[in-house]
Amino acid sequence: MRGDAGPASCEGLARGIAAAMTKTDIATRVHNHTWKLDPIIRSLIDTDFYKLLMLQMIWKLYPDVNATFSLINRTKTVRLAEEIDEVELREQLDHARSLRLTKKESIWLAGNTFYGRSQIFEPEFLSWLSSYQLPEYELFKRDGQYELNFHGRWMDTTLWEIPALAIVNELRSRSAMRSLGYFTLDVLYARAKAKMWAKVERLRELPGLRISDFGTRRRHSFLWQRWCVEALKEGIGPAFTGTSNVLLAMDSDLEAVGTNAHELPMVVAALAQNDEDLAAAPYQVMKDWNRLYGGNLLIVLPDAFGTAAFLRNAPEWVADWTGFRPDSAPPIEGGEKIIEWWKKMGRDPKKKLLIFSDGLDVDAIIDTYKHFEGRARMSFGWGTNLTNDFAGCAPKTIEGLKPISVVCKVSDANGRPAVKLSDNPQKATGEADEVQRYLKFFGQEDRKDQKVLV
Repeated sequence: MRGDAGPASCEGLARGIAAAMTKTDIATRVHNHTWKLDPIIRSLIDTDFYKLLMLQMIWKLYPDVNATFSLINRTKTVRLAEEIDEVELREQLDHARSLRLTKKESIWLAGNTFYGRSQIFEPEFLSWLSSYQLPEYELFKRDGQYELNFHGRWMDTTLWEIPALAIVNELRSRSAMRSLGYFTLDVLYARAKAKMWAKVERLRELPGLRISDFGTRRRHSFLWQRWCVEALKEGIGPAFTGTSNVLLAMDSDLEAVGTNAHELPMVVAALAQNDEDLAAAPYQVMKDWNRLYGGNLLIVLPDAFGTAAFLRNAPEWVADWTGFRPDSAPPIEGGEKIIEWWKKMGRDPKKKLLIFSDGLDVDAIIDTYKHFEGRARMSFGWGTNLTNDFAGCAPKTIEGLKPISVVCKVSDANGRPAVKLSDNPQKATGEADEVQRYLKFFGQEDRKDQKVLV
């Protein structure tokens, strides 16, 4: 350092050093997993925003309902119990149970504006959440897989979904990379960064694009998801509309995005006492949601029991909602079906919003964008292929770096089996006899088998 450096230059250097230290060298961090426990989940709000919105609704309207969530590995060829050490899994789950909402997080949730609304979370709800703890879990092995279940009140068990999936996926990544040296890891992440940036450059070519990060559940790691979010923030600017991850939204000054998920109609349908209640379940959930939130949060998720059945029986007021998220049909096919229905209901699709989010890669995003450009408003939720795409990045093929289709779904409500049919039969969940009962009731129109990769 020059001897005549004054206070201003010293302060600038100090700021530069501090800034550099905040930029994590991912390869070094991965290589140095040598302390007793490197927690995967470090905050209760390292979760998806829709979980908090749904939790408030459950807390307010369904406080006495019990619900079990269960881990389901759809990629049967991957034997998770042979790839992930049980002791490490229990340590990570136990650590997650030790977390509580911090004062900073509570203040941010209370004072921030979400979807144009201030104080979207009620003070009484945040007071309850401030003392919330993830409940106990049940874990055992069966046929090379982990049986991981969370039993208890719905408003207690629902928040396990995202951290459980993040823990399983990151432990699998760590196991796959355990034998790699520092320089091999450095090359791995350099290639992954270059691959990610090439995607960013392609997305820059789409004027008016709106895309957000939906990649928490099956991410390679928290650090990698954070890098991807920061890359999108810099790389595509205003086209990057936010992240579903609440912690990253808070830390990165981004919009927290997300609305609702299949668990709501699944639970309400499981509680149905008769066929009339079962048929009404998807729309009852929407009425409840509208009472609590309304506005830009009125996004329809139509495929819990098949989109065709949903549209066939939908009341006219559904057409007045802001948009649809066709989740399990091929994006172009699903979007066309929604546009056709809007026209039938006398609504202008150009004033409506289509949110695409199922297993998207860059090619699918570009193809879908070009197909619907000028015909409807569009937004894309980019998930696993954003935050867990390491194909071709390792010096050799490492199976454990390939993403798998693992979910954590409601399996019962008040002791009654819960079912999801989906537009893709490969994504159906529930006991076989109950799935058949739902299929008989809702029908199988337009359901089409598609290979589920992520």
